[in-house]
Amino acid sequence: MRRVGRNVVVVLLVTLGSVALLSLAPGSTAAVILGENATPEAVAALNHKLGVDRPLWEQYLSWLGHALTGDLGTSPVTNQPVTDAVLARLPVTLELAVLSLLISVVVAVVLAVVSATWQDTVVDRAVTALSSVLLSVPAFIAGPLLVYFLALQLHWFPVSGWSRIEADGLGANLSSAIMPSLAIALIEIAAFHRILRSDLISTLGEDFVGAARAKGMSRMYVMFRHALRPSSFSLITLAGINLGRLIGGTVVVETLFSLPGLGQFIVTSITARDVVTVQGIVVFIVVVYVVINMLVDLSYNWLDPRVRKVAAA
Repeated sequence: MRRVGRNVVVVLLVTLGSVALLSLAPGSTAAVILGENATPEAVAALNHKLGVDRPLWEQYLSWLGHALTGDLGTSPVTNQPVTDAVLARLPVTLELAVLSLLISVVVAVVLAVVSATWQDTVVDRAVTALSSVLLSVPAFIAGPLLVYFLALQLHWFPVSGWSRIEADGLGANLSSAIMPSLAIALIEIAAFHRILRSDLISTLGEDFVGAARAKGMSRMYVMFRHALRPSSFSLITLAGINLGRLIGGTVVVETLFSLPGLGQFIVTSITARDVVTVQGIVVFIVVVYVVINMLVDLSYNWLDPRVRKVAAA
């Protein structure tokens, strides 16, 4: 309950800041949206419609009351409800974020287990070197490289565009999602591998691992049955944080591959100076981020029984 209370405070503070964006926009908010040629009457009418001619506390309470019912406002540029626009584009971004996270976690776990099992050997050094290379390849570099090799040279995937499951089927959907997800996942693989390798090596030196080995259990059994779960705290935390970040951080990849997700949506909204839509997207991403981090905190009890014992004590 304390965690929930802290997270509610965080959400309220961020939503207050996002509502203040309207008043922080240079000049009149309506003038920014309507452009330089707008008449004073049109500017005044839009300011009144947006409610920015009222005190900030009154604007916030009004906005919060609507937001609690799922109403994030209506775009003055497109006249579309922001909530509907966000939910229409969320599946694309969510699929990219989840798929890239799954790829990065699975590959990182395999690489970390290999590194920790053969610590300080040629195998470990080779995997660590590969991790260093991946860590230096951001998405805006990985994306064009993947397009060149996997799409233009090997013709395995389409260059750009998005195929929806309900219209084109699962195969076409995954084909359009794999390259963008890989572009995001490469740098995540490196970060996950490094942190899990370090934690695994530390756990393998614990007494309970030594006791398991003394009972004659195989190396792989000890690794996966006794060492991996208690070594996953940092990995789970980082993965949860990164999932929340990826939902709002796919801007480059979605723009590069022409994907109709939240990343591209926020870029077009900023370009159109649609402050109401940008505000709604920011609030949505923050809420998702906070909820994911709270779920990560609660998952610790399942990962390691020692946490439950400490909490009970």
